[in-house]
Amino acid sequence: MNPFEIVSQFAVQGPILDVKPLGSGLINDTFRVYTDGPEDYVLQRINHAIFQDVELLQHNIDCVTAHIRKKGGNTLTFLPCKATGKTYWTDGETFWRVSVFIRDSYTYDTVNPEYSYCAGKAFGAFEAMLSDIPDTLGETIPDFHNMELRARQLRDAVRADAVGRMKEPEVQAILKDLLQYEEEMCKAERLYREGKLPKRICHCDTKVNNMLFDKDGNILCVIDLDTLMPSFVFSDFGDFLRTAANPVAEDDPVIEKVDFRMDIFEAFAKGYLEGATFLTPVERENLPYAACLFPYMQAVRFFADYINGDTYYKIKYPEHNLVRTRNQVALFHAALSRVPQMKAYIASL
Repeated sequence: MNPFEIVSQFAVQGPILDVKPLGSGLINDTFRVYTDGPEDYVLQRINHAIFQDVELLQHNIDCVTAHIRKKGGNTLTFLPCKATGKTYWTDGETFWRVSVFIRDSYTYDTVNPEYSYCAGKAFGAFEAMLSDIPDTLGETIPDFHNMELRARQLRDAVRADAVGRMKEPEVQAILKDLLQYEEEMCKAERLYREGKLPKRICHCDTKVNNMLFDKDGNILCVIDLDTLMPSFVFSDFGDFLRTAANPVAEDDPVIEKVDFRMDIFEAFAKGYLEGATFLTPVERENLPYAACLFPYMQAVRFFADYINGDTYYKIKYPEHNLVRTRNQVALFHAALSRVPQMKAYIASL
């Protein structure tokens, strides 16, 4: 079915003039829909392999966008399907949705203190706005940021040793290093079971380019809402810093270049704490832990995949996952060494 026929399933206004690819997202196929009406639109094919419960996915998004609009905030607007009234349409195999295209809006990929502060404030305010949402939301990707699960998966990989990589001396050394921090890094799940740490509605994919700005540099709204789900605030705080505070890419083989940038941490933390006015003392005091948790978690995931024979992450060469592991372990240790500074900075705010 061509894009014109797909868009016609939704309540768009005006004749459709053209449909062209938009952006370079890695998960969903995205197109801009040009019309002769008052609005243009964004057509997306939802990646059903990753988001297997599309009904739940769109339920989460519908609840959150409605709640934000009720509070007077800016957010994305998804169109109903003419036949069902739901904000997605399927031909039985593929799933599609349409949202209003926000004109004169911009995204930025630059990671610097200015945009990190903006990201912190935007995502903190986003969580704050949803802290009293009355609807029940589900996990679009179950156990997405569950460190206890990731630790079990690593131990399972080690036991199976599917392709015989446990005999490599470096693999043994990395495993020994990671295991000594396992108990501490699983702290969030323990605090939750003890009733000391709540789950919030979080974005769970906090990147600089997941915000829209207007032409004057003001934040319009948070976008890319597919990973909206109940989680710990550590997800939004730590995941941003895992990529933004590292001056090199997560698969850069030159480990000496890996570092944890305190200027990015301070800018993001300042903005986040200005926006996230609802935090409990336990959430606030464990933000440095969150900054360490996410490089640790990603190191565990890369490492388990390497031991399993590279069955999950795409690789470009045989040691790609091992290089990623080295990089994230180095970032974890760099963040760990900055914990006293992080704590002091947060206390100063």
